[in-house]
Amino acid sequence: MVEQILASHSILVKIFLGLLIAGLLIPMLTSKDPLSFKKFSFIYTMFFQAIITMIAFTGLIAMVMGEFGFTLSIIIMIVVWVVLMYIEIRKYRLIKMAKIQNEDTHKLLNGAFLKISAVQILLVAIMVLLMVLKVKGVISL
Repeated sequence: MVEQILASHSILVKIFLGLLIAGLLIPMLTSKDPLSFKKFSFIYTMFFQAIITMIAFTGLIAMVMGEFGFTLSIIIMIVVWVVLMYIEIRKYRLIKMAKIQNEDTHKLLNGAFLKISAVQILLVAIMVLLMVLKVKGVISL
């Protein structure tokens, strides 16, 4: 049972990584229309929060059912989750509050969106790499 939960947790992380990579297209697809950028970033944020919450929930269920303690790897995952949520909420709030009709503001936000998304992808990729190395026995967390 725990293996199935861990498998679903892993699948959700891969889906989440795909969402993050697909999110890089938002600034490119909406480069000419600031209002659609605002709308697409809202939709993206909702999917982001939904999937990352599912990841946290399946991780919590796996931790409880598998009777895993608060190991360093679990603490790192929790910290990464909090950082990702904080970054995404701040990013969306910045886009929501900005006067996006201004061309310079729109270009600035497009660039910021890409940079923030790259940081989020990097965080998730590093966490996945750490967990793969842990499973292979290369490192112990």
